[in-house]
Amino acid sequence: MSEQTRRTFLGGLGATGLGVLGLQSGAAAAAPMAGSDPAGSGRPWARAAYISATVRGPRFPRRWFGITDYGAVAGQDATAAIAATIAACHQAGGGHVVVPAGSWPTGPIHLLSNVDLHVSDGATLLFSTNPTDYLPLVLTRFEGVELYNYSPLIYAFEQENIAITGTGTLDGQADNDHWWPWKGQTDHGWEPGEPRQAEARARLFEQAEQGVPPQQRQFGEGGYLRPSFIEPYRCRNVLIEGITVLRSPMWEIHPTLSENVLVRGVTVRTHGPNNDGCNPESCRMVVIRDCTFDTGDDCIAIKAGRNADGRRVNVPTEDVLIERCTMRDGHGGVTIGSEMTGGVRNVFVRDCDLSSPNLDIALRFKTNSVRGGFIEQFHAKDLRIGQVGSSVLDVNFRYEEGEGHGFNPRVSDLEVTDVTVGTARRGLNLRGYADAPITGVRLRRVDLGTTSQPAVVEYVDGLVLEDVIENGEPLVLDAPVR
Repeated sequence: MSEQTRRTFLGGLGATGLGVLGLQSGAAAAAPMAGSDPAGSGRPWARAAYISATVRGPRFPRRWFGITDYGAVAGQDATAAIAATIAACHQAGGGHVVVPAGSWPTGPIHLLSNVDLHVSDGATLLFSTNPTDYLPLVLTRFEGVELYNYSPLIYAFEQENIAITGTGTLDGQADNDHWWPWKGQTDHGWEPGEPRQAEARARLFEQAEQGVPPQQRQFGEGGYLRPSFIEPYRCRNVLIEGITVLRSPMWEIHPTLSENVLVRGVTVRTHGPNNDGCNPESCRMVVIRDCTFDTGDDCIAIKAGRNADGRRVNVPTEDVLIERCTMRDGHGGVTIGSEMTGGVRNVFVRDCDLSSPNLDIALRFKTNSVRGGFIEQFHAKDLRIGQVGSSVLDVNFRYEEGEGHGFNPRVSDLEVTDVTVGTARRGLNLRGYADAPITGVRLRRVDLGTTSQPAVVEYVDGLVLEDVIENGEPLVLDAPVR
C-alpha cells in the first residue's frame, strides 16, 4: 500500500475509528464483568452490562491496502479492484482495505475474514442498479425465509472478524426507477403490467411450507426479490461503524445467524419500501449504539425467521442492546417481528430519542398465529418519545394473518420505565388472544403525553401500571377484555 493511502486512512480515523486499530479491548469471548448476571434472572440490566462489555468489535492488523493500488480509478467500475484488494488483505493475514475520497461505482462486495473495509471521509461507494451484476446467487434470507437469490450489496458468508468502517457513504442508488418498483406499489414507481415480486414471494413461502430444501429455492433473475444492503451471514465478530447508508433496495443492515455484532455511529437515511434500518435476525450478542435511523420502514426490527422455515432453522435472536440511538421516520422505532418464529429474548433499549410525524409506533411487537415463536425479557428505559403517529407501545397478535392458525405466539415479561412522550394517537395498544394472552407487562414512571384515543387492552395477564400518566392524569383503564 502506498504511503499516501496510509496517511489518508490514518487522517480519516476519528473517535469511532479507534476500534478498527485494535485500541479497544476486542474480546468477543470476554469473561463476564464482575457483578454481572449472564443468566439475566432477577437482574436484567446486569445482563445488558454483560452484553456491552462483551461485544467490543474485532481487532485488525496494522496493514493498509488501498484499492487504487489494485487498479481502482475514481468514477470507473471498481468491482474487480475492490475484490482484488480484499483478497490480498485476507491472504496477508488481514488489515484494512481503504476506499479513498471520491466516487467509486461498484457491484457487490464480498468481505473475507480479518478484513476491514474502510470507506474514508469523502468517499462514496455507488452500487450498481443492474440486477445481473449481483449474480451468481448466494444463500440469503428474504423476509425470514432462506433461499438462493441475488447477492446483497455487501455480503459475507461464514467469515470471522470483518468490518465496514469510516465516515464515507454507501449509496445503493435504489429509487422509483431501480429496485423499488419490484415491490409492486405505484407510490414506489411500479405500474400495472410491470415486473413485481408478488408471484415469486408467494412461491418462496409455499416452498418453505412444503419443506423444499433451501438449495432448491433458486430465485434471482425473473423473481424480482430485492436484496438487502449489508448482510453478514453466519459470521462472527462483526463491526459496522461510522458510515452513512443511503437508498437501499430492501433491508439496510441485516446480520443473519451471526454472533458478536457491533453497529455503532451509523446513519441510515432511506425511504424506499421495506427499507428497515437494522434487522438482526437469528443473531446472538448484538449492540446497536449511537446510530441515527430515518427510514421507509422499521428503524430497528429484531427478527428470527418466518413460519415453517423459522421452525426448521429454529435459532432465536438473543442478547441485544440498543442505546443512544435516534429514530426519526419509520413504521416502528424499535420493533420485534413479524418474522420472529425462532423467538427473541433479552432485548435492552435505553437512552434513545424517538420522534417524527412519520414515526408510526415507538415500541412495536408484531406477530400472529402463523408466526408463532416467543418474545421474552424486553426491557426499555430512559426513552424520550416526542411525536408518534399511532401508538407508544403496541403488542399486536392480530398482525396480518391474525389468530386461528395453530401456532400461537408467546409474549411475556415486557418492562418499560422512565419514559416521556409528547403526543401520540394512543398510549397502549395491547392485543393478545383469549387462549394465548400477553403476560407480564410492566410500565413504571411513564408519561404517555397527550393522546386522542383511549388505550386498548385485550387478553393481557399481569399488567402493572405504576406512576403512569396520560393527558396529565393518572392512567385509568376501562375494564380490559379477558
